[in-house]
Amino acid sequence: MKRLCLFMLLCGCFTGVAQSGLQKDIENIEPKIIEWRRYFHQNPELSNHEFNTAKKIAKHLKDLGMDVQTEVAKTGVVGILEGKKPGKVIALRADIDALPVTERVDVPFKSTVRTEYLGKETGVMHACGHDTHIAIMMGVAEVLAKNNDFAGTVKFIFQPAEEGPPPGEEGGASLMVKEGVLENPKVEAIFGLHINSLTDVGKILYKPGGTMAAAQEFDIHVKGIQAHGSAPWSGVDPVLVSAKIVDGLQSIISREMELTNEAAVITIGKISSGVRHNIIPETAEMLGTIRTLDYDMQKLLNRRMKEMVPAIAKAYKAEATINIAKGLPITYNDPELTEKALPSLKKAAGENNVMLTKAVTGAEDFSFYQEKIPGFFFFLGGKPVDKGPTQHHTPDFYIDESGMLLGVKTFTQIVFDYLGK
Repeated sequence: MKRLCLFMLLCGCFTGVAQSGLQKDIENIEPKIIEWRRYFHQNPELSNHEFNTAKKIAKHLKDLGMDVQTEVAKTGVVGILEGKKPGKVIALRADIDALPVTERVDVPFKSTVRTEYLGKETGVMHACGHDTHIAIMMGVAEVLAKNNDFAGTVKFIFQPAEEGPPPGEEGGASLMVKEGVLENPKVEAIFGLHINSLTDVGKILYKPGGTMAAAQEFDIHVKGIQAHGSAPWSGVDPVLVSAKIVDGLQSIISREMELTNEAAVITIGKISSGVRHNIIPETAEMLGTIRTLDYDMQKLLNRRMKEMVPAIAKAYKAEATINIAKGLPITYNDPELTEKALPSLKKAAGENNVMLTKAVTGAEDFSFYQEKIPGFFFFLGGKPVDKGPTQHHTPDFYIDESGMLLGVKTFTQIVFDYLGK
C-alpha cells in the first residue's frame, strides 16, 4: 500500500512538462537508491576520511557524463549538469560522513566497521542518515542526467565532514565555501534535505527563517588547590566549583534569556577531574555546547557566560577561564526562496503531507552556504508508519528506505520548477 501511494503521487506531479519518461525514470530508480544506500551504510567512513565513499560517488557522476571535481574540501565531490538551454545555476547538497557509533540495528547490511576515534576504539555507523542523503542525490543526478530538459545548470555538492572535522583540521561546508564551491559557475540558490527518523514516511517538514540553531562549543578550566580528601578546608575544591558553575550557567537560560522569543540551550557534555577517591584535585575541565536561534540572544549569552564563570570561581577562592568557539551559524531558510520552493514540495508529496514545523536546536553546517546565498533546507520523513521513532546519533537509529524515493522526487520537482523548460 505504501509503494502504491508513492507511485500515485509520482503520477500527479511535473505538470506542464512532457515528463512521462521522467516519471518512469523516477519510479525505476528506487531499487538503485536502496542498493546504494545499503552499500554506504555497510561501508561508513568518518569525517574527512570518506575516501571510498567519494570514489563511488565520483564514478557514478562521471558515468552520467558530468563534469566532476574531486578532493574538494579534502574528500568532497562536485558534479555539474547542464540543461538543454542556458539559465540560472542552482545547487543541491548531500552530506556523506558517518559517526563514531557502534550499530545495534539487526539488518542484513549492518555496519561492522571498527576504528579508533579520539583514542578510543569504536564502531562506525551512518547514525544520522547521511547514507540515505548520498543515495537520494545519486538518484536525482541519474534522473536529471536522462531528463535535462530544463534551462540552467544543477551543481551536485557531495559534502564531507558535516558532523565536524577531526580536531585540528578544517572541513565541511565552511571549507567547501572557502574553496569556491559556490563559484564557477556561480550558484544563486542552494537546496538541501535531512531525513528524519521522527517523522512518518511520506511527510515533509519545513520552516521559513531560523530552522536549526547556531551551535558553539566551549571549554572551561577551573584551578583550585589540591588537598587530602579528608581535609577539604586545606584546599580549594575545583569539582565543587565546577558544580556551582554548571548551576550558574543554567540560571542564565532560565532567568536571563527571553525564551518566548527563541529557544536557547547550554549543555555540559563532559566534566573531567581527579585521579583518586580521597584526593581533592587541583584542576577540573568542562566541555559543552551552546544552541541559539537568535544572534542577539547569542551575544548576550556569550557575554554573561564570560562574566559568570570567573566570578563564580573567585567566590569560592578558585580561578576559572572559559573559551567559546565561533561555531556554526543559524540554519536560516530565506523566506522568499522558501515561498518559491513550497509549491514544489506540495506537488511532490501532496498538499496534506507538507507541514510547517517549529525550529529545532540541532545544528547543520548547511548554514555556511546560506550565509553566502539564499538556501532552503527541509526535513524528509523516514520513520516507518508502523514502528516507533528512533533517535539520531544513537546505535538504534533506523530509517525506512521507502521514504527515500520522495526525496528524489522532491529535489527533481524543485529543479524543474526553479529552472523551468
